[in-house]
Amino acid sequence: MTKFRSAAGLVAACAAVSMSWTSIATAETRVTLKSAAAESSYYVMMVQLAEMIGDASEGSVLPTVEESQGSVQNVRESAQRPGAFLFTTPPSLVDAAWQGNEPFDDGGDYSGIRTLFPMPFVTIHFVVRADSGIESVSDLAGTTFMAGGVGTFCHGRTASILDILGLSEEVETPDMELSGAPAAIRNRQVDGYATCSSHPTPQLQELATTVDLRILSFTEEERAALMEQDPMSGPITIAAGTYSGQDADIETVGVPVGAYAVNMDDATAELIVSQFWDQREGLAEENPWWAGVSPDLTGQLLAPLHPGVVAYYEEAGVDIPDHMTE
Repeated sequence: MTKFRSAAGLVAACAAVSMSWTSIATAETRVTLKSAAAESSYYVMMVQLAEMIGDASEGSVLPTVEESQGSVQNVRESAQRPGAFLFTTPPSLVDAAWQGNEPFDDGGDYSGIRTLFPMPFVTIHFVVRADSGIESVSDLAGTTFMAGGVGTFCHGRTASILDILGLSEEVETPDMELSGAPAAIRNRQVDGYATCSSHPTPQLQELATTVDLRILSFTEEERAALMEQDPMSGPITIAAGTYSGQDADIETVGVPVGAYAVNMDDATAELIVSQFWDQREGLAEENPWWAGVSPDLTGQLLAPLHPGVVAYYEEAGVDIPDHMTE
């Protein structure tokens, strides 16, 4: 592992690189930002980042936010985009793309993916109607449960969770888009659904104000089994009161997420990363998802650092695995 100085060096690093931003001021650079569906917390985060980038560059970087079906789509597009592209995904999908595993067995070239900075963790939400009689994850046996949007990371992760917990043959999982989940719950087409986004997720916040819901906790044994299968997962607690009607803490699991880039020049990458860390506290004041993001999470993102930000992280004093700096 490459040992840099303490993370307190982030402020100094911002000052050290600020003069280099002028190198992009003489020409417009267009960057597309893509994360998730418009009703998700990650889409809101992309809008925040786009505003930050536009302001910090004084208009020399022109960000455009696009809605996405989720992380799988983002990774697949990274092999096709001709211009600068900033996208979010769990690092496990980056690794799957490198290995050519499904759904990335399309012959696409994913070797250009580079790390920028960590994002708030994906929080796994298993949501059911409060009057469904479902009190625990094991109670999902014999129910109809929407396993996240078809073809998304959430869909795959939910299927994996049900399989690990021995429920895959016991739960009916209709193919539906996540945008249809609120209506399906209201109309009792399904008993519940999974959504995977940083909490609190706007769609679920809105739904909880009109429908009595229960978010299921995993037992300690269930969480241990899930984390054994995916060591990158970790325990996450959704504090009581996060959603309307939620009177107790919810014990679930989370998955790390990174902001990655392809086809991005060094100066633009440096501007985005340095401004992100310089303004992270302000972003968190506007939306609390950012509060748990810290520089030490960068080393979990697997892909090599973008060459334009290596010097920044060195100056900032962040521990980065050697394979990410070579």
